[in-house]
Amino acid sequence: MKKNYTKTGKLCRVTFMLPPDVSAKKAVVCGDFNDWSTKSHPMKRRTDGSFSTTVTLPAGREYRFRFFLDNERWENAWQADEYLPNEFGTEDSVIRV
Repeated sequence: MKKNYTKTGKLCRVTFMLPPDVSAKKAVVCGDFNDWSTKSHPMKRRTDGSFSTTVTLPAGREYRFRFFLDNERWENAWQADEYLPNEFGTEDSVIRV
């Protein structure tokens, strides 16, 4: 993940990325910043098979998120700032901005 803060520091543009070996045809980033929507932040597939998308988030917070792949499986970010348990018995990725 890449974090780029605005000059004022109030917002952060976060680029979420997945490597090619994730072996997916579709990917969406879902989190508490978009009410865990499986539609609102689709990731663009690159020619090498990796995925990325950029989301602007208010700074000074932490956000839980996961990747939803091929409309059927959830994956965590490999470079998350932290992992926290969720109510489904798995863990969410956490990013601090």
